[in-house]
Formats: sequence, C-alpha cells, structure tokens
Amino acid sequence: MIKKSLISLAVISSLTLTACGGSSSDDKETPTVETNTAPTNITLSSNAIAENATAAIGDLSAVDADSGDTFTYSITDARFVISGSTLSVAENTTFDFETEQSISLDVTVTDSSNNAYTKTLTIDVTDELDTYAFESVFETGVSSVSYTGQIARHALIAELNHYIGNSLQSELDDGTLLTRDDVINKLNSFYRTTEEQYDNFPITFMADSKQKFIADISSSHKNLNGKMAGNDATGQHKDWSTEFAGWGAKGSTSPEGLIDIFFGQLADNAEAHLMGTVRQSASGDDISKVYLNTDGTDLKQLIQKFLLGGIAYSQSTDDYLGHETDGKGLTTDNISQDGGTKAYTKLEHQFDEGFGYFGASREYLAYSDIELSGKVEADEEGRSDWNLHHDSDGDGEFDLTSEVNFGNSVNAGKRDRGTAGNANPTDFTKAIMDAFLAGRKIINDNAGTALTDQQMEDLKAQRDIVVDGWERAIASTVVHYINDTYADLEKLGTADFNYADAAKHFSELKGFALGLQFNPYSKITDEKFEEFHTLIGNAPELDSANVDTYQANLLLARAIIEDALSFDADNVANW
Repeated sequence: MIKKSLISLAVISSLTLTACGGSSSDDKETPTVETNTAPTNITLSSNAIAENATAAIGDLSAVDADSGDTFTYSITDARFVISGSTLSVAENTTFDFETEQSISLDVTVTDSSNNAYTKTLTIDVTDELDTYAFESVFETGVSSVSYTGQIARHALIAELNHYIGNSLQSELDDGTLLTRDDVINKLNSFYRTTEEQYDNFPITFMADSKQKFIADISSSHKNLNGKMAGNDATGQHKDWSTEFAGWGAKGSTSPEGLIDIFFGQLADNAEAHLMGTVRQSASGDDISKVYLNTDGTDLKQLIQKFLLGGIAYSQSTDDYLGHETDGKGLTTDNISQDGGTKAYTKLEHQFDEGFGYFGASREYLAYSDIELSGKVEADEEGRSDWNLHHDSDGDGEFDLTSEVNFGNSVNAGKRDRGTAGNANPTDFTKAIMDAFLAGRKIINDNAGTALTDQQMEDLKAQRDIVVDGWERAIASTVVHYINDTYADLEKLGTADFNYADAAKHFSELKGFALGLQFNPYSKITDEKFEEFHTLIGNAPELDSANVDTYQANLLLARAIIEDALSFDADNVANW
C-alpha cells in the first residue's frame, strides 16, 4: 500500500509540474510528434483533349496541408499515362468525339508517407474538323463528297497487284493461261479494262468488302490507262511522251510505254515457266516466282508502285489540285451544281477527287501510325480492328469508299511510325489530312458562290501543304527502301543474302522514285531527279566485285532526297 501511494503521488506531482509549466534545470520538454496528413484534392491544369490527338492533356497538382510534401500519381486506365505530374494520352490511343464526348478517369495521389487520395476527373473530348464529311448546300442532309472513280482505280491497282502475286502462277500451272499472249491479255484486263470486263469485275484483294464488284464502287466504266500520266489531253505540266525520265534516256519511253515494258517482261517470265525453264538470277539463285526478273527486280512491286505514282499521284497533284489550267482543278466552278443536278459543285468534286487519289479513309486522323501500317499484333500496340481499315458504321463489312486506307496514305503512316522515337519525328499524316480538310472547308463554306481572291489564295496554301506532305511521304519511303536495299547488299555473297528480298526492296525504291517526277510542285529539280536515277539504275548491282561502288551510289542518291527536302539526318539514317 505504501509503495502504491508513493507512486501515485509521484505521478500527480509530475503532471502538476508539467501542467503549470514549471521545471527545474534538469527537466526536458516532451517532443512534439508531427503527423503527415493525407492529400485532400487533385486538380488538373487542363481537362480537355482534342479528338484524335496523342498529346499531353495537363499537369496534375495535389492539395495537402503539409507544406513541402512530395507526391506521386497513378491511374488504372491504360488509355492514359503519367510522366511525373503530366497526364497524357497513351501512345496508339485516340478519342473520337462522335462516340465519346467525355471520359471519367480515377487518379490517385500518394504522399511521401504513403497516404493516398483518389479523385475522379472528367476529361472533355473536343470536336475537331477531323472527318472528311461535308453537307451539300444544295440538298439538306445530303453529303457533297464524291470520289468513287478514284477508289475504283485504287481497287483495280490492288486487284492487279493481288493477281500477280497470288493467281498468275497458278493459272499458268492449271492451264488457264497457255501462251504469252494469254498473259498479256490477262494483265490488260486490269489495266486496259473494257466496259464489259468492268461490269463483271469481282473484288478479290480484300475479304469482307461491302462492294463485291468494281462496278459496285463506281457504276460508270473506269480503267487505269486512261488516267496514266501523258494520256490526259490537257492540263499536265509536261509532255510525258518526250520528257518522261528515270528509265533509260529521257524521252526514250513514256509512262504508258513503261507499263507495256513491265507487262512484256512478266509475259516473258511466264512463257519460260510454261516451257519448264528454271531461270537463274544474276547472283546465281534459282528463281521460282514468275514476277521476279533475273536482274534483281520484282515486277509485282515495280508495277504497283509505278501505278500509284503515274496515276494516283499524277492525277491528284497535276490535275485535280492544280490551278494552272482553266477549267481544271482549283479553277473550276463553285457556283452551280455540277452537271446541273449533283449535290456538289464542280470545284467540290475536283477537290474530292484529289483527296480520293491520296487513298485515305474518311476517318484517317482517328488511326494511329501502327494501325495505318497494318502492324497491330497485340492489344497494347493498338486496335486490331483498325488495321488499315475500320468498320465505322458497324454493318460488318468494309466500305471501300470510306472505311479503307489505300496507297500513299498508308506509306505516310509507316514513315511517321519510323520516326516516332527520334528527336524530330515526322507527322505527314496529320499535315496532309488537316490541309485536305481545311481546303475542303473553304470550298464547302462558299459553295454556291465564287471564291474571292483571298479565299483562292487560302485554298492554294492548303493545296501546297497537301502536295508537300505527300511528296515527303513518298520521298521518305524511297529513303526507307534505299536503306533496305543497302542492307540487303551487305549480305551479298553470304548465306544470309535473300534474292527475293533484295529484288523486292529495290523495286519498291525504283517504283516509288519514278513517281516523284509527276508532282508539278516538287522540290526535287529535274536535274537532281535524273541524277538520282542514274545513281540507282534500273536494277541493283549483284556483282560482288562492284557492289561497294553501287552501295556508295545509293548513299549519294539518298543524299539528293535528304538535301532537296531538308530531311532530318537521323530520320534519314533510320527510316
């Protein structure tokens, strides 16, 4: 009992002294324990993102009573990423205003003591001019966009390429084609398509297309040769019968003549196949494919890439988007309905036809570069149902006139993808499409009236952006295949050398490069264009004794492109 009383008195005495603040020289203050409180709010400097943009949205900030505390932020939505405190849209992700106007996003902030706070933020998706869709000023609720003829020709080019690569050889083997003339006639059915052939031409290059026959795309008869450079009666900036360059001496053949040369080579190879002859390449390899020549060229690639230049690129830049010839391109009427009955003016239609030859789908800006490249193989890379085409209307089929990307529009995406990690990445896809949209809006906003001088100048400025970006997309693709060809030739004479790959890469290089001359606004001079083709020749060098010199020439040719278009050196080296 005594001990307990003493202890109690000691405790009371201690409490009393502390409460009164009194102490002896030996007393010490009780240390104050600091408590780190949890954050109480999260703010975002901007809560909007433009549809189809892949950029930073804004900076995150935490509200916390503890001054000087540090924070980390996290989210569970894989469509977004946080770097430090900056919230961005994830790579290969875009948002579409037409289907999603706002996004709810849970963001968690954690302080230095592991105290956490979560808040739901709302990100608004802003509507942008991002889809090639314009309403008629003449007919309410009716589209004024029309370019079915251009898509029909894209489909014919795709069908020819598909046939050469997939069906020609089997038709030689099964007796469908018996002679060289049979082969020529078959190839001409794609290129010089008669009206009867056109009306019954099935679409085979793509499964699940909405259109089953070419005539379902455009009911009026179309062919390829009628739109080849040099075959238009007026409006082209050169006489291609005398000024076509890049294959032999300038003027030694025409664009039309070169197609016949390629068809003739393919027919010769087919005839050899019919006779049981095993052809050998210049590098000593047996050749099993009829579209491979013995000199290191691939006719499947040469024909397709040259047609994209000689028809699509030429027609768009030198005709529908030109202004130098009265009654063609940008000089056409914007007052009256085309033909007196159409839902659009002649100028609207001409501009649409220029867009059609670029080959982009209406929702081009909604695609990521990997989707445009057709290379999505896993969910984290992109949307597999957007690989080159997308069923936007959900009908289970792909509308070739609006939901599929063709030709150079695809190459633009590939080249942008190739620079994504570089210091100065390109964005050809956005530059071209934005300009097409802006130009078409100028025309549409003023349909029914003549453009003023200033409006015409504004339209030309957008045209200039289009043709510059388009040239860059093609030229960078040429650079890409120079790099591939150079790498192929590094393996010449070894077991790793692949003849078919070398022929394919060179022929893509040559086919695309031949098309660069068809743009009247090109930054590559005629002199430099001809020098380029002298350096690369009409076939790769497959003699080991001379390959080093040829590889050096490839780099000189690449430098011509790099200098003419002021390309970034890092992009050029790694395309």
